[in-house]
Amino acid sequence: MAGNKKFQIWLPLIFSIVLIVGMVLGYQLNGNSGSKDGIFRNDRGGSLQEALDLIRLKYVDSVNLDSLEGRALEQMMSELDPHSVYLPPVDLKAANEDLAGNFEGIGVEFNLFDDTVTVVFVIPEGPSEKAGLKVGDKIVGVDEHPIIGKQMTTEEIKKYIRGQRGSKAVLKIVRDGKKMDIPVTRGTIPVPSVDASYMIDKTTGYIKLNKFTDNSYEEFMDAMEQLKKQGLQTLVFDIRGNGGGFMNEAVDIADEFLDGEKLVVYTEGVNSRKREYRCKRPGIFETGKVYLLVDELSASASEVLAGALQDWCRATIIGRRTFGKGLVQEQYSLSDGAAIRLTVARYYTPLGRSIQRSYAKGKKIYMDEVYERYNSGEMFSLDSIHVHNTGKRYVTACHDTLYGGDGITPDIFVSADTNSYKSSINALLGSNKLSNYIYSYYRNHQQQIDHYSSATDYAGNFNAEELWKGYSTLTSDSISSAHWSDSDKNFVKLRLKALLARFRWRNTGFYQVINQEDPALKKILR
Repeated sequence: MAGNKKFQIWLPLIFSIVLIVGMVLGYQLNGNSGSKDGIFRNDRGGSLQEALDLIRLKYVDSVNLDSLEGRALEQMMSELDPHSVYLPPVDLKAANEDLAGNFEGIGVEFNLFDDTVTVVFVIPEGPSEKAGLKVGDKIVGVDEHPIIGKQMTTEEIKKYIRGQRGSKAVLKIVRDGKKMDIPVTRGTIPVPSVDASYMIDKTTGYIKLNKFTDNSYEEFMDAMEQLKKQGLQTLVFDIRGNGGGFMNEAVDIADEFLDGEKLVVYTEGVNSRKREYRCKRPGIFETGKVYLLVDELSASASEVLAGALQDWCRATIIGRRTFGKGLVQEQYSLSDGAAIRLTVARYYTPLGRSIQRSYAKGKKIYMDEVYERYNSGEMFSLDSIHVHNTGKRYVTACHDTLYGGDGITPDIFVSADTNSYKSSINALLGSNKLSNYIYSYYRNHQQQIDHYSSATDYAGNFNAEELWKGYSTLTSDSISSAHWSDSDKNFVKLRLKALLARFRWRNTGFYQVINQEDPALKKILR
């Protein structure tokens, strides 16, 4: 009995010693394994990491392992689907800025005229306006970096002009032949996603949305409130060329057209449970007539919006078949400052239609399919549309029969403008010739243009014949108008007039002019 009592006295001490020894041993084993999560974790990085380690330790020459690893990641992502991508650190900021709705810079728009950076627009109340920059100023240097007399791309110039908010840039300016230095403190510059908003007539309004950014819903609501004050009863909502963006912004915009708690879209994947996105507030335009304009470049979030409004019979979809991207990406940061945008689910319209086209034949064929629509005649004829759907039919409450699998097929087909596909006109639009000419014209006729009270006044009363004559007399190179038809000339004449309007009234002026001959709008107004 005495021995047992002594053992019981020493038992707590023995347990403490065993526990301490176990903790020390576990720490040493953890340190030797290199793991941060204990000895039960298998910390092998797999064959890719083993190969990189071997190259680093054994390869005959020095190797940039970051570049090697980046290319390996790009190749790995390319084996998944066309929209899962690797974003190296150098590209990540620009990719994020594209959807953020803003960037950090000085707040000017510039063009390259005769290899000289020329200011063509100064953002009101932005850093450059506060510093005193004016339209027509030529930027020949930033800090100690000359940017004149060099063959520089727009992106290269942006690297000098843009920078962290609060940082300073000393711009070397030439104004009316005089050189001067203007210090500018960089700031956050908004990039509007609503290109244009105006009333076509007393009851019909028009909104053009170029992408779904962080600010798109707020911009859309601002535009709608202004149009409603002007008597809006019918809305033409233009998302042609809109490649998508944040899905939640598309859901919020759809909510403004749909009543109750209607389903807008749902997402689902093998590793992602089904998630529904429903209406949650009274909408600003639940009863007015809606026409939604789409084309082959309307994708992703644009198709979410179009699919929801079509399934609920809430809008008439006009244009051409949409791109067919029904995959949801989420962005994940990597330890080296890079990121991957990984497809985690598919999205489905309220009736259960998948929008995604097949990519079974590889990324190149998948991406080229949009160009093949031109060759097949689909861009010009409704009868040439051959949708590779699953065969399953979906019937709406208004008795329309819809299909899934290949984008959104419009209710009313509108052919593409054949003029925009002619090689001579494409070459002209792809050059700086039109913008250079119009900039010079605007600078010389600014008082005349300012005489018009509004973009509507200008669009209805300015005669573009003078623009065409001035431009055609300057054209003496390979981009010749000598053999153009009247239709070709009218197409370019309208573009010249629209570009001139943009200098005075920005994108709203441009679209008020260009939409005068838009076949989709003509159908609506008829």
